[in-house]
Amino acid sequence: MSTHATTAQPSYLVDTGTRKGLMAWLTTTDHKRIGLLYLYSTIAFFFVAVGVAFVMRLVQLTMFQKLITAQTYNALFTLHGVIMIFLFIIPGIPAVFGNFFLPILIGAKDVSFPRLNLASWYFYMAGAILAVLSLFTGGGAPDTGWTFYAPFSLKTGTNVSLAVFAAFILGFSSMLTGINFVTTIHRLRAPGMKWFRMPLMCWALYSTAWIQLLATPIVAITLVLVILERFFGIGIFDPAKGGDPLLYQHLFWIYSHPAVYIMILPAMGVISEILPTFTKRPIFGYKAIAFSSMSIAGVGSLVWAHHMFTSGMSNMAQMLFSLLTMVVAVPSAIKVFNWVSTLYKGSIDFQPPLLFTMTFIFLFCIGGLTGVMQGALAINVHIHDTYFIVGHFHYVMFGGTGMALFAALLYWFPKMWGKMYSKKAIYASWLPMFVGFNMLYFGMMIAGMMGMPRRYYVHLPQYHTLHIVMTVGSWFLILGLLMFFGALVYAIFKGEKAEDNPWGGVTLEWTIPSPPPLENFEEIPTITHGPYHFEQQEAK
Repeated sequence: MSTHATTAQPSYLVDTGTRKGLMAWLTTTDHKRIGLLYLYSTIAFFFVAVGVAFVMRLVQLTMFQKLITAQTYNALFTLHGVIMIFLFIIPGIPAVFGNFFLPILIGAKDVSFPRLNLASWYFYMAGAILAVLSLFTGGGAPDTGWTFYAPFSLKTGTNVSLAVFAAFILGFSSMLTGINFVTTIHRLRAPGMKWFRMPLMCWALYSTAWIQLLATPIVAITLVLVILERFFGIGIFDPAKGGDPLLYQHLFWIYSHPAVYIMILPAMGVISEILPTFTKRPIFGYKAIAFSSMSIAGVGSLVWAHHMFTSGMSNMAQMLFSLLTMVVAVPSAIKVFNWVSTLYKGSIDFQPPLLFTMTFIFLFCIGGLTGVMQGALAINVHIHDTYFIVGHFHYVMFGGTGMALFAALLYWFPKMWGKMYSKKAIYASWLPMFVGFNMLYFGMMIAGMMGMPRRYYVHLPQYHTLHIVMTVGSWFLILGLLMFFGALVYAIFKGEKAEDNPWGGVTLEWTIPSPPPLENFEEIPTITHGPYHFEQQEAK
């Protein structure tokens, strides 16, 4: 692999064309700038959704119902879910760090289709704007939950059609990103960059891209059918017109369960990049992790109906999907085993990215184990549609994907902006974030085991103590988030200049200047060995 590169090219942050300022960013085809456009957009929507969740917690804490109606509460959790799933978690790591670093990690100057890449961001913003418009137009904010379950989504007078169309448009953004990543990995790898010389982040993004390409059209067609049924009453999902509401659930989850892996696979790729750097040893079981990514993408597409165990399916179907739910946990368990084995006897440097990586592993294991529990039919029937499901889902998605996104930000921040953040500020932000997270979501799982239903506007007195704990936990969590992002924003403007390789990493992004030059590499590197080759660094 090539050694550190010097380049006369300007940084990608410098406007070099005829357009300057905002117009230069809005018309850019540079994959790094598009990654930042996604980053700023997703973080903005993230904090909107956090604000909505804060209000929902206040409702449960203080019996705020006199000011917020049940209809408004339904709209709030729908808005929270739609933003977090479609505007933050699904695009978060692939669209931000995949766009920014995939070409660099494989030794390319850009993605295969730069204009298509920019178009994907415009589709994303168009979908986001339509989702916002759906709150203030038509019959009012959608109140169906983020799943848009029929027949309620067909009957409600709220503006479901526009919200569903927004999700449809967002699907195009996801598919365009998937097309770009698959083609880029197949066609633009540097000389010598064989499949098993690619960093594991590339394997994760490759697996994710195939899910984006193959699963997203299913939900797109399903959402179009909902719109057609609302406007023309054609009777596909409405039982009053001869339709089948369970058909909607099947079609929705055939996409949406693989979408869980669109969310978590890139996070796993991030963890597989960070651990070797801060243990100074190659990742344990490289091929096992690479193949487990592909296995998750494949088997994860076969387990959708475990969301429907209480819907009345046959005993054979229940047993089959229960078994597949157990099987899909195996590749994730392989990854966790290999990550922990990488730490064993490693030369561990406990920097902020590693702290959030360890947090990911801990929280993801809780989320994963509670997910396997739900594969057991007897347990699932008891906890289906309770707060336990909400707690489990947040452990996997926020404790998993969210913490991995934060770890990725900390790991690649010096490379992206050429600045270094305050490590003390990040350590300080972690404590309220971690404590608040577990107070909030573990409390939800306890309440769910006690029988507290999800999506309820009011709750019985026996759950109120837990709701107090959960709400106070949410305040700690929000405090930690504000401290975390405050430290990073301050570092962008006032941070010290970062070294080109502050962590001692050995993958290709650490061989170029910080921030990266416009075309990444002065000369395309030639790859001669695997991605985590620390022996050469030790010899220097």
